Amino acid sequence: MQEETGRWSDHYWWSADGVRLHARIYDGPKSRRGAPPILCMPGLARNARDFEDVAPFLAKRRRVIVANFRGRGDSAYAKDPMTYVPLTYVQDMVALLDDLKINRFATLGTSLGGLVSMLMAASISGRLVGAALNDVGPELLPAGLERIRDYIGAGGSQPTWMHAARAYGELNAAVYPGYGIRDWLRLTKRTHRLTPEGRIVADYDKQIAAPLRLPSGGDDGVNLWPAYRAFGEVPVLLLRGQLSDILAHEAAEKMVAQLLHARLVEVSGVGHAPTLDEPEARAALDLWVKELPAT
Repeated sequence: MQEETGRWSDHYWWSADGVRLHARIYDGPKSRRGAPPILCMPGLARNARDFEDVAPFLAKRRRVIVANFRGRGDSAYAKDPMTYVPLTYVQDMVALLDDLKINRFATLGTSLGGLVSMLMAASISGRLVGAALNDVGPELLPAGLERIRDYIGAGGSQPTWMHAARAYGELNAAVYPGYGIRDWLRLTKRTHRLTPEGRIVADYDKQIAAPLRLPSGGDDGVNLWPAYRAFGEVPVLLLRGQLSDILAHEAAEKMVAQLLHARLVEVSGVGHAPTLDEPEARAALDLWVKELPAT
């Protein structure tokens, strides 16, 4: 089911375990309707609004689908918090593609979205025609993972958007050291929501942190190199924040060496993860889209 809401259409579908999920669909130019679309997937605590500027940019060339993982944005919360894991997200994304009758597609994944993209390459081989990974790879730095575990699922509410922006800015100052209050306000409105009680809270189910509390910490102990290599010979763009505490420069270079058509672009002055609004990221994505197959 789709409902027109301006620049995009809201699309809802059901997961195998009965969770109602949401995506935004940007139709793209009529002349490119036959081209494989781009599936955008956000980070762990993020949602479809992460792509509110870059999706229309990409839609100038082809159809774009921006998914909300379960427990985020306009997707429903899961009854079982242990389904907040990458393999379930893969199943949800495959269900979305099947619901839309999409066979071939490219992916743009930030952090968790990139991990899901790698797992999709391994599990539905032959359907992916390209991938862009935003500050993530098969090797992740322990310090960055620990930082994420420390704040995911924590925190309360704020009385105003300005209070929320200042608090969010204090928490992420090292990630975007050049940001001013207007930048933090823009990012906070992408990542937070207004409750019926008039409070500002993070726009995700706090139970997404539950699998991270397991002794293994989720899936970070799994060897993801085979999944990464499953991209094969499709165009792969690796975006890395210059200040990233998740993806080391050495790991990114190793990723480039593993695939024939992988390319690395570092985004200066930001950590984990680039917002994709940066000029370097936009230029790299524009070139990557041109490399994708037309049919």
